[in-house]
Amino acid sequence: MKAVLDIEANATINRKTRKNNFIQAIKRDYLLYLLLLLPMAYMFIFKYAPIYGILMAFQDYNIFQGISGSEWVGLDVFKFIFEQNSFYRALTNTLVLNFLDLIAGFPAPIILAILLYEIQFKRFKKITQAVLYLPHFLSWIIIGGMVFLLFSANGMVNTVLNDLGLGKIEFLSDKTNWLIMYVLVGIWQNAGWGTILYLAAITGINRELYEAADIDGSSRLRKIWHITLPGIKPTIIILLILQIGKMLSIGFDRPYVMGNSLVIENSDVISTFVYRVGIGSGDFSQATAVGLFQSVVGLVFLVTANYIAKKIGEQGIW
Repeated sequence: MKAVLDIEANATINRKTRKNNFIQAIKRDYLLYLLLLLPMAYMFIFKYAPIYGILMAFQDYNIFQGISGSEWVGLDVFKFIFEQNSFYRALTNTLVLNFLDLIAGFPAPIILAILLYEIQFKRFKKITQAVLYLPHFLSWIIIGGMVFLLFSANGMVNTVLNDLGLGKIEFLSDKTNWLIMYVLVGIWQNAGWGTILYLAAITGINRELYEAADIDGSSRLRKIWHITLPGIKPTIIILLILQIGKMLSIGFDRPYVMGNSLVIENSDVISTFVYRVGIGSGDFSQATAVGLFQSVVGLVFLVTANYIAKKIGEQGIW
């Protein structure tokens, strides 16, 4: 009996100690906790509170009656979506475009970061980095206008080709050429900004490894292959897992701005489908159901990629 009482007394003392430590920590770092309120409020207002709207995916939502007054229809909205050919076209295009971005766009910042790190002339390196980062800060409306002025049927590039007697190339109206342009423009816009994390990872590699390689007479390519790439491998794996998790998520602006009626078979993706049925047709139940489907499948991709990475001995994101 005494042992039980001693255990309860110790537990009570431990609880009081933890409580006092917590109060002392708040008093000591109250300014940091106040700064934390803003991001917490942002997450709650814009990330967690809208989860309530998922109920619209299971309702015949009426904008005048609201979520509480709309009729509950269960999975009928999902059944209706899965019977539409346009949804499967948007789903296929989303997977294809994201897969092309993954194959061509994911290695681009890695290669670019290694090349930048190998540049010895610091002033040229800084100027190059600034030029490469710049496209990231341009909106897709501006980029789309630039692409149209350069590569449309009467654009600058086709004008030059026509003057040289080479004929015009349908960059934006031929489906295959449009896919190539879509991927290349995406690489141009994102590759420079994507080098930041890889440059930071390369900078964290122990310099003594490079010095030892120099003593052994290793070439630059050998040092890149045996030191740089293994050194940034954990960063590559984590970013690859996150990229795979976004395979079903695609931004609205890029395919919408670069697409046109001639290539809609390739440019119509889930985000434009949601815009068309949700905003254009006013069917918010369909738009919410597609968004929920997109999020669930994206979560499955993310968990699967993380599981595979940990099974092969790599460090996952959790």
